[in-house]
Amino acid sequence: MSTTERPPEMEDPAADAPTPEAAGGGGKWGIAPWVFWPSLAIIGTFVAVTLAFPEAAGNAFSAIQSSIIGGIGWYYVLLIAAFVVFSLWVGIGRFGSIRLGKDEDRPEFSLPVWFAMLFATGMGIGLVFWGVAEPLNHYASPRPGVTGDDTELAQQAITQSYIHWGVHAWAIYVVAGLGIAYAVHRKGRPISIRWALEPLLGDRVKGGLGHAIDVIAVVGTVFGVATSLGLGVSQIAAGFEFLDLFTATNTALVILIVVITGIATASVVSGLDKGIKILSNTNMILAGVVLLAVLLTGPTLFLLRDFVQSIGLYLQNVLQLTFDVSAFEGEAGAAWQAGWTTYYWGWWMSWAPFVGVFIARISKGRTVREFVAGVLLVPTAVTFLWFTVMGGSALYAEVFGSGGYVAEDGTVNTNSTLFTLLSGIPGGPIWVGLGILLITVFFVTSSDSGSLVVDMLASGGDPNPPTWSRVLFAVLEGLVAMALLLVGSGTLGALQTASIITALPFSLVLIGIMFALHRAFKGEVEERQRVMRAVERREMAHEASEHVFGQLEEYRLDEYAANGNGNGNGTANGNGAASGHGAKGAKGEAPRVLRRRRREAAK
Repeated sequence: MSTTERPPEMEDPAADAPTPEAAGGGGKWGIAPWVFWPSLAIIGTFVAVTLAFPEAAGNAFSAIQSSIIGGIGWYYVLLIAAFVVFSLWVGIGRFGSIRLGKDEDRPEFSLPVWFAMLFATGMGIGLVFWGVAEPLNHYASPRPGVTGDDTELAQQAITQSYIHWGVHAWAIYVVAGLGIAYAVHRKGRPISIRWALEPLLGDRVKGGLGHAIDVIAVVGTVFGVATSLGLGVSQIAAGFEFLDLFTATNTALVILIVVITGIATASVVSGLDKGIKILSNTNMILAGVVLLAVLLTGPTLFLLRDFVQSIGLYLQNVLQLTFDVSAFEGEAGAAWQAGWTTYYWGWWMSWAPFVGVFIARISKGRTVREFVAGVLLVPTAVTFLWFTVMGGSALYAEVFGSGGYVAEDGTVNTNSTLFTLLSGIPGGPIWVGLGILLITVFFVTSSDSGSLVVDMLASGGDPNPPTWSRVLFAVLEGLVAMALLLVGSGTLGALQTASIITALPFSLVLIGIMFALHRAFKGEVEERQRVMRAVERREMAHEASEHVFGQLEEYRLDEYAANGNGNGNGTANGNGAASGHGAKGAKGEAPRVLRRRRREAAK
């Protein structure tokens, strides 16, 4: 057998693949009842209780913020570090050649298109909201224990932002996306989180445990997307207030949520190939235009130099900052961790089902090594550039220019810093309006994409879930965002707390996915090695049979020639003549021996 042939022992990985019905989907109304109804009950109860008793809900969030969150920060820090190590290990090591699809599959998208789609997912609205605000906050109120002059604090602010938005965040998406991509493309499973855990849990993913996993994913995604929507609405309202169009009251926030959720609902109904695709392309173009405008009209040379320098400082300090939990900084350190690092790790994990499904869908045919390298490095590089240009421009104005971003009391207006920066570009009001449009488009994209993914999970993995349930989840995301904003009186506290808490159960799912991937990858490598050993044994046996055949053939011909070309019997008579009986017997026996040896060697 040639080594290029597909050995019979390697079964088609997608053979006998489960359908959405295996997860309880495809039933009445096109939903998976044991996922849809529990998720709806949890989300609906939260919205109803929060809107009915906002003060009590606010007190509950405050209690959670001060007690539970302070106690899980160390766990989140260790977990994110484990995700980074795991991602690098599977990408660099022996598992890197495994293909996310059948062995003959090749990527559906070219590298440039795939890279653009990777960046478009996951963090758009967050980058717009925090791109200017986060470095300024770290500069004005550094992490407890960080000291230095203005330039040192500014540089530290960029580096800290890199930690929150770089490799660590995308390592979470590597774990989730890799598990889903392997299950969907390699094993032919439906698009559902439960199947990523099949190598670990077996057939139990088809029952109650699998339903619980998908319910956790649905609820976590809804709250994660709602957090982003709350951020977006707060900044849109601040933009209108910056232009003196109206005051950002709670009523204004509710009206904005209703209007933009309506647009998102229309988009999600139109599907991936229309509304969502058009909006995704639009927000990428708008973001690129804004980034170039700030870069070219600002301190261009400084920003380019700062980009290179900040990458070096990030690499120099990444290990220490990865494990920093402000242990010796007392209550101030715990509060800072809860408001920043712990919040981010929870936010990213709550987004992991949504982003993981999206990345998995566009990565069919890529190897594990390509997947890890692309997901970790490309979005991270673009994110670093965004923070350097947007945040670095504001920091340059504070350190070397006229300031205007940090108030006299040392506070930063997080919602309006983007518009302060854009107003400094020639034609300022136009750029502020473009900034509002950019946030709105990202808002709509996050809502409609999140609704579609949540609906796929709630329908048992159906890639084309019912339209009515898409509308339902789009509305629910808007209601959750509204409830969180009203409880927090328009502040970020409730949004941050919701993200951190809803991510806690899903963190256990992510841990399970890591172990499941290791078991599946190890099994694939061992099976591949077993097949290759079998192929080598067969080829060696084939070569040995050819060698034996050659020797016997040579022996038969030599003997045939030595006996007078078959005219002798192998013994000489008195006249020197020979009979042909012995030679003829040898001539008939040799082929039989050869045929027998060949059959034995081929077994």
